[in-house]
Amino acid sequence: MKLEGEQKLVRVFIGEQDRWNGVPLYQAIVDEARALGLAGATAVKGFMGYGCKAHVHTAKLLELSYDLPIVVEIVDTEANVKKLLPKLSEMVTEGLVTMEKVHVILYRADKNKKRSSGPR
Repeated sequence: MKLEGEQKLVRVFIGEQDRWNGVPLYQAIVDEARALGLAGATAVKGFMGYGCKAHVHTAKLLELSYDLPIVVEIVDTEANVKKLLPKLSEMVTEGLVTMEKVHVILYRADKNKKRSSGPR
């Protein structure tokens, strides 16, 4: 897949304890992006953050460290990203979803490696 130039970046800000159909929401979002054939998705755990309720979640405070912030980033064409947005609207009941333009400089895979068909 060639993916260079102006594309879209979607960021989903959620909590580590958020769930969708019994699985972690971040995992469900990455799985959905993959099922739709999007170029790639990455979930990153934060060590401190707060959202609309202004409750600080931090790894420093043991009682709050169970629900650390998670950011899922997805990059693809605008057309492909738009396929995911209705599902995100359904899945993310509490959180923030943003979309912005990005300039992709390089996106490639090792042509000699087989793509994994199972979850990572």
